Amino acid sequence: MDELSRMRHEYLGGSLNETEMALNPFDEFKVWLETAIASGLSEPNAMTVASATPEGRPSARVVLLKELNEKGFVFYTNYMSRKGEELLANPFIAAVFDWHEIERQVRIEGIAEKVDEEESDAYFNVRPNDAKIGAWASPQSRMVRGREELEELEKRYANQFSGSEIPRPPHWGGFLIRPTMIEFWQGRPNRMHDRMAYYKGDKGWNMQRLAP
Repeated sequence: MDELSRMRHEYLGGSLNETEMALNPFDEFKVWLETAIASGLSEPNAMTVASATPEGRPSARVVLLKELNEKGFVFYTNYMSRKGEELLANPFIAAVFDWHEIERQVRIEGIAEKVDEEESDAYFNVRPNDAKIGAWASPQSRMVRGREELEELEKRYANQFSGSEIPRPPHWGGFLIRPTMIEFWQGRPNRMHDRMAYYKGDKGWNMQRLAP
């Protein structure tokens, strides 16, 4: 794979200026997300989420951002999955939005906590029925005998809830990421990228420029 060492991409998309950025990182993120959506990116709400065991063994996967509010970033999952169990045992979390097509990314570090059951219910209720069945049928992150086992589970729960309202499984719900740091990255020529990081302090957010 010698070609990997020769791969180069010059970033020419833009720049970041401290005086032009919002004082609150949530306001800045909303602008960036709107730009990513307007650019026609596939699933611009996709973010890589990293969790770790209490011993510090990390794991990462892609999830979908489903809400942004004044507290932080919300995604939904199976609490009995690997990420769910890790976050319940060790709430430190990191996330990355990689919008490579527009030469931007956002990094988040913070603490994860369960959202209220009412909030999880409200989101679950607007999901398609097939997705609701999937939440019941999938023993997420567990080993299975084969695809046939998953299809049997899906069929079983589809029959169980046929013609009735599908409730939210007790093991499924949302996590809120309460950020302590949000970094905005803009690609620049010669790898001299712009990195602006907001740190949560006792009196609000402090913005600092980081070297690339």
